[in-house]
Amino acid sequence: MNDAATPLPPGAQLLGREWLGFDESGHALIRFQAQLDFTNRHGTIQGGFLAAMLDSATGICALAALTSELTVVTRSLDTRFLKPASVGPIIARARVTERTERDMVVHAELVDAEGIIVADATAQLRILAKK
Repeated sequence: MNDAATPLPPGAQLLGREWLGFDESGHALIRFQAQLDFTNRHGTIQGGFLAAMLDSATGICALAALTSELTVVTRSLDTRFLKPASVGPIIARARVTERTERDMVVHAELVDAEGIIVADATAQLRILAKK
């Protein structure tokens, strides 16, 4: 899986998504860039942008585990906002936790520049053949 090998979709471009690879524990690592334009009235990143990062991270993690003939769509995204997030880089750590022939469950967390988990999510994904 390498975002650099294919054109990024507009949403991924907006979020500043960059595929970093896998860490030693097998988690997919994806960097996002939280922009000033993503802030709410409190000066922190609005939850919808964090949810979009988590949705993107869980999907990319799932795709990394599949063959090129398959894709996934998100069926549900159970998201928790744990701490306020600031403008700047945010790293997603994602891992497939369950998989059947038709479905996949992926858990992801967003970590800020200080190493604090600011949000996490569990995604239920449907595996589909590419058209």
